[in-house]
Amino acid sequence: MASDDFDIPSLHSGADIGQALKALREQKKLSLEEVADITRVRRVYLADIEAMRLDKLPSRPFTIGYIRAYAEALGLDGEAAVERFKADEPDHNEPLRAPVSAYQGGDPRVVAIVAGIVVMLAAIIMWNVAQRAMTANAPPSPTASAKSTAEALAAQKAGPVALGAPLPAPVESTIPPPYETPGLPTTNPDGTVNPHAPSAASSGLAPETMTPADLARLSPVFVPNGKIYGAVAPQPSAVTLQALKPASLIVRGADGSIYFARQFAAGEAYRAPELAGLTATVSAPASFQVFVGGQSKGVLPAAQVSLNKLAE
Repeated sequence: MASDDFDIPSLHSGADIGQALKALREQKKLSLEEVADITRVRRVYLADIEAMRLDKLPSRPFTIGYIRAYAEALGLDGEAAVERFKADEPDHNEPLRAPVSAYQGGDPRVVAIVAGIVVMLAAIIMWNVAQRAMTANAPPSPTASAKSTAEALAAQKAGPVALGAPLPAPVESTIPPPYETPGLPTTNPDGTVNPHAPSAASSGLAPETMTPADLARLSPVFVPNGKIYGAVAPQPSAVTLQALKPASLIVRGADGSIYFARQFAAGEAYRAPELAGLTATVSAPASFQVFVGGQSKGVLPAAQVSLNKLAE
């Protein structure tokens, strides 16, 4: 064996495992910061391991884990490094040390609190005993004589009892007037029926009368004039609904769930996807023009239609 081999550091070099790890780190030209980045162990802990300042490190299991990670970061056997540490610093199964500045005796405040509680309990018990004794020795309550009782009963006059006027019923027990829905016919007390209120349409609670669409002025082919919703190109779509004026459109699936819903502005359109069972519900049929294959089919025939039947 060459003499230079004795100069090569190993886990058994130096006086302890800390000096061995430091020599191996310096041989690999690594700084503590670099080793800390590899092991995710704080640099100050690595420096304490090299100097074997065990009192500044966490508990022994953490220290063993740090040494294992340190050795593996240098490409060495982590378990061999742990065995070297255990040989350098054997565990003598010493009992856990008390925390610094911990008082080994009893806390005088706790003793004072316990004594105070005992005194209070004793005072309560003594007070209850005294109350019972005073009650037992107290004279009986005075009672009226039989003669006085008879005179008091004879003095009572029998007769009707006068009651005051009844109080009004509470506010919460009164019956409110029936609510009349605007726009619906009302029944008079004599049985006659009033027609719809003329202001129902203007109040928004009754549908406004729609002006029939001028079919002659409708575009014969679909011309985009606003945003297009629904199926996007190149998804197939046979039916397109285009709003002629502001109106709402709700598309439901075969199970009744809402597939699409929106308030349309004039010119906006909806390309219906080719799905079975789709149903369109609109606020006003005359507000939507129907295009099948890009060709006009007039306006919607009803407020609720099947999109599949429109394509037929």
